[in-house]
Amino acid sequence: MLRLIELSSVFTLVLDFAAWFVFHMAAALITLNMPDRWFDSDHWLYQTRNWERQGQIWHQLFRVRYWKERLPDGAQMIGRGYAKKRLRATHDEELARFVQESRRAELTHYLAMLPAPLFFLWNPAWAGWFMIGYALVANAPCIIAQRYNRPRFKKLLEKRALGTKIHSSSNDTP
Repeated sequence: MLRLIELSSVFTLVLDFAAWFVFHMAAALITLNMPDRWFDSDHWLYQTRNWERQGQIWHQLFRVRYWKERLPDGAQMIGRGYAKKRLRATHDEELARFVQESRRAELTHYLAMLPAPLFFLWNPAWAGWFMIGYALVANAPCIIAQRYNRPRFKKLLEKRALGTKIHSSSNDTP
């Protein structure tokens, strides 16, 4: 690809940093302003695929359990949204909210990567490819963490719901 805008090296570098900041913040603000109901269920984007083995593939390939706590939490960084770094409580409503917000976080990181090809407009080709690499390196770990955590929390919620149904039906029997 050929860059269309010729800038000085210093200005290009400043523009790259500023653009990434704007793209990341825009993705976060866009998803934060989406209605919660849009994240209530696993549409095709969020569905756990069979090959993911309920999220375990992510630990097997990347050892996600050992580093996911070190990821920055966007909600804490921008002072808005649901902090997913630590689970606040273990009651069903909180687990369900965590699952919902994991979908929002996943979409945020997909959206943050989308503008990466724009860097080819003002960067040399090698730098444009570097920016695409940056987009993947900066966002993929966050997506992996969501895809690892969500099936685990959903499974726990399903077990609890099943236990509640079994318990309530056994209390109904005379």
